[in-house]
Amino acid sequence: MRVEDLDGPRVRPGMEARILDELRWLGLDWDEGPDVGGPRGPYRQSELSGRYRAAVQQLRDAGLAYPCFCSRAEIAAASHAPHGPSDEGARYPGTCRGLDAGEVARRSAVRSPAWRLAVPDGEVVFDDLVHGRQAFDVLGTVGDFVVMRADGIAAYQLAVVADDAAMGITDVVRGDDLLASTARQLLLFRALGLPAPRFAHVPLVVGEDGERLAKRHGALSLGELRGRGADPRAVVGLLASLCALAPEGAHVEPRELVRGFDLARVPRETAILHPARVEALGR
Repeated sequence: MRVEDLDGPRVRPGMEARILDELRWLGLDWDEGPDVGGPRGPYRQSELSGRYRAAVQQLRDAGLAYPCFCSRAEIAAASHAPHGPSDEGARYPGTCRGLDAGEVARRSAVRSPAWRLAVPDGEVVFDDLVHGRQAFDVLGTVGDFVVMRADGIAAYQLAVVADDAAMGITDVVRGDDLLASTARQLLLFRALGLPAPRFAHVPLVVGEDGERLAKRHGALSLGELRGRGADPRAVVGLLASLCALAPEGAHVEPRELVRGFDLARVPRETAILHPARVEALGR
């Protein structure tokens, strides 16, 4: 259990404890984590700034990262800056990539820089366990991406790569909305000389309109379902049925799904969650 709490404005007091409590109510457990300890701690990203600084310094020493003084507004306003992935905004045009030492010193006296990975030309090719062979032109779609913000906070891509390697992660199974992130992370694994895990990107659960779940779809949080008296086994059964790992209407505990788990059974298309099925859980 790793707590990714680097996004300060979204981290609220008590949130971590509530999330862990609700996951336990659902029947999940973990061998290592911030509440149970373990040999690979700390397990909160907010406590691992030293690890991230060391990784960025390694990139700097190898000439693979450079300081960037551009604001988001300046990048967006740059000519011929197409929009990249939603988590990166406009493609970075490489404005600061060629700054000499004197110019870096001059700008540093005015503004603290962010640090960007100097992305090599060419496609990043990998095999996803769900989607098969993938190829992404990171330089052409994203450009040189941020690995550490100007305020000294590590970027998501850098933090998860450093943590996955330090924690011995072998398999990453996550939503396919993060498929495009994989190429950037693989570039960082290679640049840092770290072993990369296997990746599997599974379809999202969406509303009847095909959009990501939100309150307008009648989506309820685990806390709300729990407050309504829902049976956690019914909640797990619903999730498992959406993944084709259990029949509709099943009441199961997570541990019961382990023996029959097979990634090949998980559908390749998005799963539609009808509001009536969620409402039925809280009755």
